[in-house]
Amino acid sequence: MPAGTGSIGLEASGPRGPKPRHVFSRRNIFLYGTLIVVALYYLLPLYVMVVTSLKGMPEIRLGNIFSPPLEITFWNSVRITVPSVILSIAIASVNGYALANWRFKGADTFFVILIVGAFIPYQVMIYPIVIILREIGLYGSLSGLVIVHSIFGMPILTLLFRNYFTSMPEELFRAARVDGAGFWGIYFRIMLPMSLPIFVVAIILQVTG
Repeated sequence: MPAGTGSIGLEASGPRGPKPRHVFSRRNIFLYGTLIVVALYYLLPLYVMVVTSLKGMPEIRLGNIFSPPLEITFWNSVRITVPSVILSIAIASVNGYALANWRFKGADTFFVILIVGAFIPYQVMIYPIVIILREIGLYGSLSGLVIVHSIFGMPILTLLFRNYFTSMPEELFRAARVDGAGFWGIYFRIMLPMSLPIFVVAIILQVTG
């Protein structure tokens, strides 16, 4: 057999088909560019509506409908809302995950305390919280308000995450344990990627609450 016969046979037996199309061809760039421009055009009224709803009457009367809100009260609300949402959801998700999948001493008692705490009127806790914040030097500060908002949202969010994680197939948890995954490994690699819906619900509740 000639020396080049084997290589020719291998090349001939390879897969055949149409050549792959270039993703960034001129046609695709023009098409996607047009779609983006049209989408932005139709989203512009929504942007104006949202931005205007976040402004006070003095800013609205200035007539610049496209400018973002400039009042310090709005940005104070952002500085309070964003950290409190991140803090409360991060802690509540871990608490709910631990209550749903890990049995530890005092878990039932902790769960009962959460249920009771979720339905206590916040008016009952205002005065003790004011005293505590004054004693630790956070009274009247944005950090103190972040802590208060995080605490108020913690019980109900923990119950939401606990019920959501309980509804997941227990076989996933057991299989991960058999493979040697620990507490944080299961949380970050299995539970967290499957929890986008409940995170969206928790963010909406915490922001609007």
